[in-house]
Amino acid sequence: MRIPFDQLEKEFLRVLEGLGFSRSKAAHCARIFAQNSLDGVYSHGLNRFPAFVRSVEEGLVRIDSEPGAVRRMGNLECWDGNLAPGMYTASQAMARAIELAVAEGIGGVAVRNTNHWMRGGTYGWQAADSGCIAICSSNTIANMPPWGSADPRLGNNPLVVAIPREKGAIVLDMAMSQFSYGKLQEYEMEGRALPVPGGYDSSGALSTDPSAIRASRRTLPIGYWKGSGLSLVLDVLVSVLSDGRSVGAITATGKESGLSQIFLCLDASRADQGLIENIITFTKSGENVMYPGEKTLATRQRNEREGIPVNENAWKALLAM
Repeated sequence: MRIPFDQLEKEFLRVLEGLGFSRSKAAHCARIFAQNSLDGVYSHGLNRFPAFVRSVEEGLVRIDSEPGAVRRMGNLECWDGNLAPGMYTASQAMARAIELAVAEGIGGVAVRNTNHWMRGGTYGWQAADSGCIAICSSNTIANMPPWGSADPRLGNNPLVVAIPREKGAIVLDMAMSQFSYGKLQEYEMEGRALPVPGGYDSSGALSTDPSAIRASRRTLPIGYWKGSGLSLVLDVLVSVLSDGRSVGAITATGKESGLSQIFLCLDASRADQGLIENIITFTKSGENVMYPGEKTLATRQRNEREGIPVNENAWKALLAM
């Protein structure tokens, strides 16, 4: 079934206001959830919404809190998220990074003590739409084993790189595992196997069964040892720059809250669009080759015309909230 964007956004808004969110903050968060589904990232739109509601009800997300700057180092500001809603804090931090980049060429905001930002690509698109190149990352609770180990000690720390482009921004948004946990959930809800192995089952065998991988918490790092190393490095960067919690410290609490994130921006107003087009043209040697962000734009346009496809059970659950 398909639902119009406005109707989905309206239902998110209703639930959030019922939880005690202010009208403006509820509207901000509802729009991000709806936009994530509009862009085809259902794992961090409607499908993720119940988990967000539970985080609010458990007090992990403080709906009345506001993020704020605590210090500045050159063009990098350090903020405390004060456990406000993660997508709200992330969009505020990116807006400030954009402001610094436009004024001074480069700027950034490192945030500690924040919450899950949902889809990291949201903030890449935000920067690209403002004419900025962006590099962002967040750490998470430990949910991926380092290469050579069976025990989760790494976060599925996403990396976002966005580049503005006249014909549609280039936005890379990737987890450090072959499939994010949200994507595993999406496959599980649809009763589908993964197209390629995404992790290990409880016996240590590579598997395409999303349920088995979620149960074992042994996702497969992208590039094997390379993804493992990149996850560790990103954890170091976001923790050190924000003076925030590492994956280990987050994991010790037993809850995925109090995360560390970084939002870096560069003014791209003088970027050579011709060079960008040459690179894309050279790379797209076949009709099935797509640049990062191209599928997102196509999905967005289709869903705007036809409505957003939703899991029927997830939609009924939202209406019952």
